[in-house]
Amino acid sequence: METMLAPKIGLEKKNLSKSIQDLTIVLSNEMVLYVKSRKFHWNVTGNSFMELHKLFENQYSKLEKTIDEVAERISKLGGKTIGTMKEFIEHSILKEESKYVNQNQMLEELLDDHEKIIIQLREFIENAEDVKDAGTADFLTAILQEHESKSWILRKYLS
Repeated sequence: METMLAPKIGLEKKNLSKSIQDLTIVLSNEMVLYVKSRKFHWNVTGNSFMELHKLFENQYSKLEKTIDEVAERISKLGGKTIGTMKEFIEHSILKEESKYVNQNQMLEELLDDHEKIIIQLREFIENAEDVKDAGTADFLTAILQEHESKSWILRKYLS
């Protein structure tokens, strides 16, 4: 069995564990939002079909990159990355929806999800700062800014 050396980067094991725990929730949120954004991309209809089809594709493409970066950050801190939809759903604050909704409902649901993530990211940034994990705090700040941008775009569609 392969064992990974624990990182010796100036953070106590319990602090690394807290950052990994928070990052696992971030990863789960990103995955649930990614799947939802793809579903909306595949199922959007109506007057703004092509514009929203492209918007959703752009958003899930960026989420895909973030997902990989979060998983790698967990590994950098010495953690194991979860990888099943069951695990992602268990750890996410977002809810999966099995219903099919119209364009406005899609936009509203995505906006709501991004805003929930933003609020939680602020808490996780504080957690990282509290344990002196500047790398994770900066990393999460960049993710927060990306969600703020996506929220702003969605909000403009709904205004």
